[in-house]
Amino acid sequence: MRITLKGINSITKRLADGTRRTYWYAWKSGPPLRGEPGSPEFHASYNEAVAQKVTPPSGRLLSVLLAYQSSDDFLSLAPRSRVDYIGKIKIIEKEFGDFPLSGMTDVRTRGIFKTWRERLAIASRRQADYAWVVLARILSWGLDRGLVAANPCARGGRLYRGSRSEIIWTAADEAAFFGRAPTHLHLPLLLALWTGQRQGDLLRLPWSAYDGKHIRLRQSKGGARVVIRVGTPLKAALDAAVKRSTIILTNSDGKPWSQDGFRASWRKACAKAGIVGVTFHDLRGTAVTRLALAGCTEAEIATITGHSLRSVRAIIDTHYLARDPALGESAITKLEGRTKAPN
Repeated sequence: MRITLKGINSITKRLADGTRRTYWYAWKSGPPLRGEPGSPEFHASYNEAVAQKVTPPSGRLLSVLLAYQSSDDFLSLAPRSRVDYIGKIKIIEKEFGDFPLSGMTDVRTRGIFKTWRERLAIASRRQADYAWVVLARILSWGLDRGLVAANPCARGGRLYRGSRSEIIWTAADEAAFFGRAPTHLHLPLLLALWTGQRQGDLLRLPWSAYDGKHIRLRQSKGGARVVIRVGTPLKAALDAAVKRSTIILTNSDGKPWSQDGFRASWRKACAKAGIVGVTFHDLRGTAVTRLALAGCTEAEIATITGHSLRSVRAIIDTHYLARDPALGESAITKLEGRTKAPN
């Protein structure tokens, strides 16, 4: 007997290796369903989702939070960003799910929300700011659609004022990693240093993106397409690598990495190599730094890393090069070359 399930929603995506996969949800933006359509597991997960579904009370913030998660604004986020947003939305829902929408125009509401952010900041200022940004974005979305009358979180400023101005991988860090880290983690380091790409994009990079001379990819964040000529050290490593998967970077079992699995292995490798204070993400800024020190223009750097020109300039001006001693050495060398010695 064939059973028709109402409200089923599906999303088909193209994976990094070129294949297509369909994901099934109980309804649009609803919980994901287990198993294949028609299987007992699929029906069971659907029934669980329907049983747990609660109609949001009208006039409460919860209704806007749920509506936002069904919107194109939310669904167009990168998968990782959606996961992060859902985590913050759950925190917001727990605290303010029953908050009346009529209170958004009350002058005291902004203070209530800021007090909540300050409580979150006791554990982490950065995560408190992130939760505030998510709430502000949802309220802005709701304001544009007439669901709320005001956005009391607009222009809320930040509590976290971190700076990574001196946090780049040094030549000593690189040497220590190559000397002590597992061999299968050497290629990720080279790829990051010679392409300046994000961890997620490198973990998804297929062999088909490398033609022996260039790497071509479309960045998941922003969608920028970049074409990078492969430098000699990276080319040697890629050409010598054993192709155990359609994906370039694989773990010790020859399988593509998961994000969490890679992060855990990378942390262990850095600890073994005695490397502290720098992360894989810092390799992206390190690549910008090295390109700049090599004399590359901002436009050349942006073409490789996929940054905007403004972002490249900001990195060079305020984040990575401000205290690099190599700049001072270079400046004095140039000055000596233009200065005549006294008779």
